[in-house]
Amino acid sequence: MSTPNSTAQRDPALAFSDVSVVRGGRLIWSEGTFEVPAGGITAVIGSNGSGKTTLLQVILGLIRVASGEVLVLGKPPGEATDSIGYVPQNYAAAAGNAVRSCDAVLLGLTGKRWGFARASADERHRVEEILAAVGATPFAHRRLSQLSGGQRQRVAIAEALVGRPKLLILDEPLTALDLRNQREIVRLLARIRDEFGVTILVVAHDLNPLLGVLDSAIYLLDGHAHFDVMDEVVDEGLLSHLYGTSIQVVHTPQGDLYMRSI
Repeated sequence: MSTPNSTAQRDPALAFSDVSVVRGGRLIWSEGTFEVPAGGITAVIGSNGSGKTTLLQVILGLIRVASGEVLVLGKPPGEATDSIGYVPQNYAAAAGNAVRSCDAVLLGLTGKRWGFARASADERHRVEEILAAVGATPFAHRRLSQLSGGQRQRVAIAEALVGRPKLLILDEPLTALDLRNQREIVRLLARIRDEFGVTILVVAHDLNPLLGVLDSAIYLLDGHAHFDVMDEVVDEGLLSHLYGTSIQVVHTPQGDLYMRSI
């Protein structure tokens, strides 16, 4: 029996073929040729200014590539928007702190609807279902301004998931979270991958909290876009070059690993 996150017989979530991007007359990155398999968790990494945000904008269809071809869930960028859930880095500010959690998630279903029609019983049931799935039921009727960072991140993920996307994109979801909340959100992402069969793309500055769940990474280096499985990416030479500082990869006696600057 196939599992929800099985990649067998599934088209890649993303397919880039010799892609380059130019903004304001400046080449941001080029030679992007890779496929991201469906059903896994992939990091997007690179130094500041390397073009991580630009990559997301390409996938979301917000900017056009200068050359090459991009397919998102088998379609040109912009045509698969309804199948993408997106969590911006400044989620709370974008959603409005006065909004209740349940209403913010409901907007994930009705936000594109014209007018002020009442939500249907099915829509409200779906909101309750997804809030429960991300562990946000206890604060479903509290305003975003009253929530902790970890709670707001759960609501953000619920809003992105409520429309049943095939691709979930999160921009720095662990920023400003303490270690406990980082671990909880990482475990939640792994559960979402397994239970919902969603491909997850995570922009991350610090890979350490995510190393246990990542399958692969898109990394932006020397003006080019690259992709590889994590076993190849977690390499001291590559990471030191990527971040512009000496990185040591440490293997613990328990079999875990983490990176540190030296």
